[in-house]
Amino acid sequence: MKKLLLLFLILATLPLHAQVDLQNRELIIQNVNVIPMDRERVLTNQTVTIKNGKIAAITDASKAKPAKNALVVDAKGKYLMPGLAEMHAHVPPVDDMAPMKEVLTLFLANGVTTIRGMLGHSMHLKLREQIRSGEVLGPHFYTTGPSFSGLTVKTPEEGAQRVRDQKAAGYDYLKLHPGLTLRNFNAVAATAKEVGIPFVGHVSSGVGVWRAIEAGYSSIDHMDGFVEGLIPPNQLPGESETGLFAMFVSDKADRSQIPKLMQALKARNIWVVPTQALAERWFSPIPPQELDKAPEMKYMNKQTREGWIRAKQNILDNKSYDKEEIKKYIQLRRDLIKACYESGVGLLLGSDGPQVFNVPGFSVHHELKYLVDAGLTPYQALRTGTVNVAEYLGQSATSGTITAGKKADLVLLSGNPLEDVTQAARIEGVVLGRKWLDKGYLQKELEGLVK
Repeated sequence: MKKLLLLFLILATLPLHAQVDLQNRELIIQNVNVIPMDRERVLTNQTVTIKNGKIAAITDASKAKPAKNALVVDAKGKYLMPGLAEMHAHVPPVDDMAPMKEVLTLFLANGVTTIRGMLGHSMHLKLREQIRSGEVLGPHFYTTGPSFSGLTVKTPEEGAQRVRDQKAAGYDYLKLHPGLTLRNFNAVAATAKEVGIPFVGHVSSGVGVWRAIEAGYSSIDHMDGFVEGLIPPNQLPGESETGLFAMFVSDKADRSQIPKLMQALKARNIWVVPTQALAERWFSPIPPQELDKAPEMKYMNKQTREGWIRAKQNILDNKSYDKEEIKKYIQLRRDLIKACYESGVGLLLGSDGPQVFNVPGFSVHHELKYLVDAGLTPYQALRTGTVNVAEYLGQSATSGTITAGKKADLVLLSGNPLEDVTQAARIEGVVLGRKWLDKGYLQKELEGLVK
């Protein structure tokens, strides 16, 4: 009897602040409500068995039989869903690994198990390999190279060679920034197609969204160029007057052109990363001092926070800024997000963190709420960071849902995000392949990042 009691204690008790390596051990999450994300449903009172970094079984809790050396997590009343993805992340483009690791920790602590870095640097290739080997703990990492912009690409030949160099270096994507001339962009796009590397990001004003769609972006981020594409060419002012992402000229947009834009995106299978958090936080009339009071700002240093306050204040002080017109602009962006969903255009979760008042990881949850504010249901919003990302990456067979045989990239929550999407921020633990990170461990790691 004493031996049985001891075995039960070993199975059921976890150490405080645990980061557990499950290399040769099963993880049993028992009595849990599973949100498989294959459709909008909850499987109540389940036991999920994880072995060798994969979901081995999902069974009724009353029928589960844990292995003797299993690590058991009693998750009664909690909810298990696939880990989230941040498809427009900014990993610091520096030679020092320390700030990169801090950003990775912020993502993990928020249930983000996959990121796409959109601020490329050669050190990111090393970081990606260290994550894959297990030397560095972090979300699965997809890389873009140093960006293509008006400053880095002066000629078509230079653009084409830059594409070949980044393909040879092993980057996953090319990142496009503003300022590319049409001629230089055409050379970049043609060479990218030739060597087989997708290009993503901004749409330069000299290119325009219609040419961008025709050229075959893998994803257009920020909905860049969308508003300009809705404005008749003879009414579109110069780039210096439009503001960031056309925030000062949205009143000129012809909404009757939205279906045409959606049809073009859908026809070319171009994915959209809205980063609506930029508009709702940076561009909105909310005073910067109010946003700076958010609890997550304690993870950003004083210099960064002061820079964010200045960046937002500069927009508010712009002579073209009209609070009521900006509210209409934000609503137009919401309507474009809803139109993407209703037209079958693929949406991907991305918040552009760190960026002005977007703290990595935390901003993902703001973005989910903004997607719901745009008219998506919580389930539809959560798909943008789970099922849709797996499809976009060509990994639907191995990730994106909670299904036996798929990768164990999971997040345990204290509440049901299908009822209230903000519950996705209430993290109780994260499974990252062969690692179990409990709430105590994640909170302790966050405490170490307070500035």
